Amino acid sequence: MLWPKAVKDRIKSGGDREIVQSYPYRSGCPSTVWSDLISEAAEELFFGGYTSYFLWTQVPALADTLRRKAEHGCRVRFLLGDPHGQVTGRREDIEKVALTVSTRIRTTLEHLAAIGEVSGLEARFSAPADATNHVSLSVFRFDSQALVTPHLATHVGHDSPLLHLRRRSTGGMFSRFADHAEELWSRGIPIGKTDRG
Repeated sequence: MLWPKAVKDRIKSGGDREIVQSYPYRSGCPSTVWSDLISEAAEELFFGGYTSYFLWTQVPALADTLRRKAEHGCRVRFLLGDPHGQVTGRREDIEKVALTVSTRIRTTLEHLAAIGEVSGLEARFSAPADATNHVSLSVFRFDSQALVTPHLATHVGHDSPLLHLRRRSTGGMFSRFADHAEELWSRGIPIGKTDRG
């Protein structure tokens, strides 16, 4: 044996190689990670959080950055939960917090409306049939990297774990989550100008 077991256990192999970092709480991921991933992305920004509310408080000048990215050819997409949907109402009953799920979604819609009509910036509500799957998993994609939050049953998003992934090959963890997000997006309902505020 060339490598002792202790060294082998510390070397990432296979699917592990795609895990850049893991956090027991989404709120434990430094805001600089979010800012850096957004600013470094050139082709694809996908925000697949059910509310994505926290982004506006965590990332400085997010609206300006998103507008600039879209104007320079980066595809910017938001997949949100329907603030009037049944799943949203059930989630509010579970969370029982003052800042309700529907309020957090409406806040994101207001921020998107303030950006205005920009080519390359799109927003959709997840389809009613997909809402349960969407509310239980957030996928945020930045070109070949992603931040993924599998939501714990009775916890709000910031109390759920987060994985930072980097694509290393097709069919790995990054691709599995990115494909899931694309599937939800493909059935999503476009958000019209009136829906954004």
